[in-house]
Amino acid sequence: MGVFPGFGAWINQNNQESPNAESKRSENVESKSASEKDTNNAHFKKKKKDVIYYDYRDSIRQQGLWYEAEKKHPWHNPHPKIKVTNKKGLYHMNIELTVGTAPDTLYGLMIEPKGGPFFDYDKWRDLMRNTSRKVLKENGPRRDIMVEKAVAYKFLSLTTISIPIHLTMVENRKDLTTKYKKGKVMLMKEFHGNYKVEPIYVDQERLCKKKSPKSPEEYKKCSGGRGRVASKLTINHYFEPYPPFNIPPLSWFIRGITIKTSKKLLSALQEMASIVRNAKPPSEEIIKASEKEIIQLHDF
Repeated sequence: MGVFPGFGAWINQNNQESPNAESKRSENVESKSASEKDTNNAHFKKKKKDVIYYDYRDSIRQQGLWYEAEKKHPWHNPHPKIKVTNKKGLYHMNIELTVGTAPDTLYGLMIEPKGGPFFDYDKWRDLMRNTSRKVLKENGPRRDIMVEKAVAYKFLSLTTISIPIHLTMVENRKDLTTKYKKGKVMLMKEFHGNYKVEPIYVDQERLCKKKSPKSPEEYKKCSGGRGRVASKLTINHYFEPYPPFNIPPLSWFIRGITIKTSKKLLSALQEMASIVRNAKPPSEEIIKASEKEIIQLHDF
């Protein structure tokens, strides 16, 4: 079922996969030991349940609110706020982006094992995908992984090249945070950062009047369960090229590539959020079937 237990059914009904998606699945799945593979091949063994750290029913309720609102007043995607500074050769790129979907949904998209929503539907190609992924350690909502990504970049408007990026990442599926650092990144001496997803109570002023909710529970109460929750994505990315690429004009070129590529990935993320908003929520039958396949841990 992937990151979204029960969500894949209705997303796939409203979204087309890339032509080579099927062939990539084998390389995009998490690495497993031989014993694990044997277990998967044994038909008499039960499938291991997915553990989630959010309220599954509430996520479906939020999807319904977004779906109905989108038919009347479509969400406008705000442009990302990007600020880049340089201190002694180390670049710091701070990004803030408001996304029209609930935090658990957005975070799930970003940590999707198959590479997430980073696909260019105009040119029908991956912008970024996981070519390999291995879980190193898992402790409750915290998961340490080693991943290799392939990022597409159009070089001099002539040809598209694939840039390999090896990272070690620490995901916290309850706090909705991720930290990452480079294992190996072409031309980069430093390459690390973090991102987090936080709730935005978009209907607060209209439904909660003068009240200012401090939590999703307070927001649900003051809005009568009718308030949509959007997401604030904050990314802090640090990078420093190896010499001589840390010296102008080469450093300017590297900086430009990083900003341009980031904008394309953020645009693809917004596009996938739009697909999610316009996807009809799953039926009660699908919801009940999905609940049998998950374990919900809210207070870990």
